[in-house]
Amino acid sequence: MQVAITCRHGSIRPELREYITQKAEKLVRYLNTVSEIDVTLEFEGPRVDVEMLVEIEGFHTIVAHVEGEDAGATFDKTLHKMEQQVHKYKEKRRDHKHKTAVKDAVQQVVTDKVVESGEPTA
Repeated sequence: MQVAITCRHGSIRPELREYITQKAEKLVRYLNTVSEIDVTLEFEGPRVDVEMLVEIEGFHTIVAHVEGEDAGATFDKTLHKMEQQVHKYKEKRRDHKHKTAVKDAVQQVVTDKVVESGEPTA
């Protein structure tokens, strides 16, 4: 997995670059299919825009974007937002499979309607 950090219209300290790399690599804890993480810091006067792109399984991309005053604090907010989105993606993937088969669910609905109507079952 690669972490790419890009700065536009400014630069960051090596300590912050190392901090961003360490924190971004922790996203793999939530989802082990992360293939690439891109962090872009864009400086516009006193403001900084932090955008994080996480590529999953080579074809899904999750994006988080936050604007703020301090690069470190803004990155932390972006990372928190990304963690929530990755967790939501993981829950969707996990809940995709039904606990019961569709034909079993249909049979249960039919059986319940027959019992409610009082008709004898065959």
